[in-house]
Amino acid sequence: MLVNINELNLVAQQIIEQYADSRLFALEGEMGAGKTTFSKELCKVLGVVEEVNSPTFAIANVYPSAKVGEVFHFDFYRLNSVREALDIGLEDYLYSGNYCFMEWPALVLDYLPLPYVEIKILHTDSPDTREILTRVIS
Repeated sequence: MLVNINELNLVAQQIIEQYADSRLFALEGEMGAGKTTFSKELCKVLGVVEEVNSPTFAIANVYPSAKVGEVFHFDFYRLNSVREALDIGLEDYLYSGNYCFMEWPALVLDYLPLPYVEIKILHTDSPDTREILTRVIS
């Protein structure tokens, strides 16, 4: 679907509702496509009130939500090996039952429990519009 960046909160709400039983979300897209921006909107929908920041350097950020408990936000861009992800306790996060939003997930895809939701964010000809595609990987 084509989405104006001003409608991201509405689209985030729709995705959370559409995939109500899902807790694992892999966000893919080129640099600057808006993965972190969209992760912020997903977190807002889930009741996260503190500022959501890119976990590029921390690898994992944990946000409390009175609505759903803890929400985990990952950025695997800087990792050189899957071992680094496992060393931060990735499997504990993935099997926690909490929401996990993962940017740059290619390195860890083989470790993700099935099913998970893939969200692709694609640039368009307009700087204010993105194409957002979702599907369940099972």
